Amino acid sequence: MQLKESGEMYLETIYVLSQRKGFVRSIDVGEEMGYSKPSVSRAVGILRDGGYLTVGHDGGLQLTDAGLEVAQRTYERHTVLSAFFMRLGVDEETATNDACKIEHVISSETFAAVKKYFNEEMQK
Repeated sequence: MQLKESGEMYLETIYVLSQRKGFVRSIDVGEEMGYSKPSVSRAVGILRDGGYLTVGHDGGLQLTDAGLEVAQRTYERHTVLSAFFMRLGVDEETATNDACKIEHVISSETFAAVKKYFNEEMQK
């Protein structure tokens, strides 16, 4: 199943919340993203059916290995791109917003080059 940008955003949000809180429910995701319960419920169902997460009897959302891989990749792109843009002089809000858009469409090759360049610059 090929994920769309919204699916990646949900997985990234679940990942970030799980790092912050440990236990994540659909209501937490909705509050974090500003989405309604029905929207989150639909997305969770699609992601569950696609094998990206499981829902426990207690309502807890747990990323599968596939979901964790997508979430971590998306989060890494977000954090590296945000930091890179801020290093270029872009204000934090704009850098974060732009990174959020770009993280879903940037190729692996281009991201690897940006990451390498950024890491080299940070060592100077």
